[in-house]
Amino acid sequence: MDEEFRSLTDRLGDEAGGSEDFRRLLATEDAEELALVLVERERPLWAREIAAFRLGCGGDRRAFETLVLLLNHRDPERCVSAAHALRLLGDPRTPRAAAALATNSLRTGYALHPVRLLAALRAPESVPALVSTLHRLLTPGEPHWRVALACVEGLGSLEDSMARPVLEAALPHPRLGAAAEEALRQLPEG
Repeated sequence: MDEEFRSLTDRLGDEAGGSEDFRRLLATEDAEELALVLVERERPLWAREIAAFRLGCGGDRRAFETLVLLLNHRDPERCVSAAHALRLLGDPRTPRAAAALATNSLRTGYALHPVRLLAALRAPESVPALVSTLHRLLTPGEPHWRVALACVEGLGSLEDSMARPVLEAALPHPRLGAAAEEALRQLPEG
């Protein structure tokens, strides 16, 4: 059992109340049983999360939609689990979905994990989405500095010179300046 799966089971165990259904979903090797959980009515969120996580980590694309919904959840721990499973899933729709979540100005408070996922995916959508999101977050009084910091760090790790202007614009921001300097050092010259 990997660390992410152990974290998921520890977290959802309380939510599930130690039910038999919880133990069965953790133990089953039947992908069809897990996939049914995603579409059956009146299934609790914890059951859908377990099923989507297990299917996603196993490369089963039926988990994609549920994982994207969980990536945009208000509970950060659900977002972390979803991002982990989406990376392992390898679905070609993931970068576009993560970019849509990261750039949605109405959901900025929940964009931290989509931003981090974009940086980890290193997809063609990653740099434009992170540049766009960071540019929007550099406005005075913007409260989502953690999302902005994740954009700065992600752009540094992606080492794409298209990020230079927005990273330079981030330099004067007290919470972003040091990270922006480091990210600029990681960019290629030119």
